[in-house]
Amino acid sequence: MLETALVSCDDHLDLNMLPANVLADRMSAKWGERAPRVNIPDDGPASWIADGNRWGFWSGKKVEMKGPKPLLTAYDRGGVEDLTELRAGHPKLRLADMDRDHVWAHVVYGPVTSIKSEDPEFTAEAYAAYNDWLYEDYCAEAPDRLIGVAMLPPQPEMAHAELERLAKRGGCRQANLQIAVCEPRLEDKRWEPVFRLLEESGIVLSFHVTVFPKAGDAFDKYKGSPGATFLHAKMFIEQFLDPFVDLFAWGLLERHPGVKLVIAECGAGWVPWVVEELDYRHHRLWECADYWDDKGGIPHKMKPSEIFKRQIYGTFQQSPTTMALTDFWGPDNLLWASDYPHPDSIWPNSVPTIERTMGHMDPSQVAKIVGGNAAKLYGLDLGKATVRARLNVGNDREAA
Repeated sequence: MLETALVSCDDHLDLNMLPANVLADRMSAKWGERAPRVNIPDDGPASWIADGNRWGFWSGKKVEMKGPKPLLTAYDRGGVEDLTELRAGHPKLRLADMDRDHVWAHVVYGPVTSIKSEDPEFTAEAYAAYNDWLYEDYCAEAPDRLIGVAMLPPQPEMAHAELERLAKRGGCRQANLQIAVCEPRLEDKRWEPVFRLLEESGIVLSFHVTVFPKAGDAFDKYKGSPGATFLHAKMFIEQFLDPFVDLFAWGLLERHPGVKLVIAECGAGWVPWVVEELDYRHHRLWECADYWDDKGGIPHKMKPSEIFKRQIYGTFQQSPTTMALTDFWGPDNLLWASDYPHPDSIWPNSVPTIERTMGHMDPSQVAKIVGGNAAKLYGLDLGKATVRARLNVGNDREAA
């Protein structure tokens, strides 16, 4: 039996769970009616409205569902019927849900691709408003347990400006780029200052999957079809494949060895073959080194697999495939997650899920995956954890 503190490295605070005044209260009064607000009609669901756009729905108004649901969330599976409490956005209620799940800490990702405006000044102020609220109000309730992930705008100059602001204010451990909607591609030199600043500041970078437009455009044709459910399997990988390869093809991580990157909720099982193939292409490149001698040489000195193990981390919820690939990932690079409170979440059943998928593994390895690696990456002191899980793991070793 292993007793350890669990750190879930991919959890959520979506737009629908944000308190209604979070953004407007921190943005300039000059925006007037353009400022983000919740529209609550007499009939029908409530929505976030901002700068002439509908950003998404809001759960603070109770809406009666008629008939079965097409999609279940963790709340449905956990028997939580009243979403008007905005549990994910209320730190005390979230901490209660974490206690129920025997999880000490959550790495909290904010609303994915919800901030939509054609006005750069408005966009920058909205991102800053969310990030300031996240650290000053929300995570401040339990800074050892709620590890907020800042949101960065998807354009390099705006991302750099917000990252610079966050680095100066302090308290930010990780910042997220919603990579599926970032423009231009990472090969563009405009991103270079962002990577330099990440390295200088020590802030961890993350890429997180999104199921919203434009990444979700592929769903439009198939809405209402059972087959659309299966499209998630390819879409998660599609969003990450180009930027993942770009990190190595254009030497971004090799030039910036201090940058740490978390790839979140895209699955971990597809990564080994891609890195293996990148290593092979690296070999083929150097096989013809004499060709490149008079063309500037080859800047790619390290094997992609060496760079990967030095700088990249991956999250997963429940994956026997990933558990079979721990030799590839190495002892320090896998980060367990519960994905609270999303449809893919294993909350409130994290402990039995870990036991089912990791019960055969060495307890010391399990301890690193479910908390130790996160503690090292984010500078957490798990000795302070007052919520701990008892995991029935190491069964094959005991039997032997």
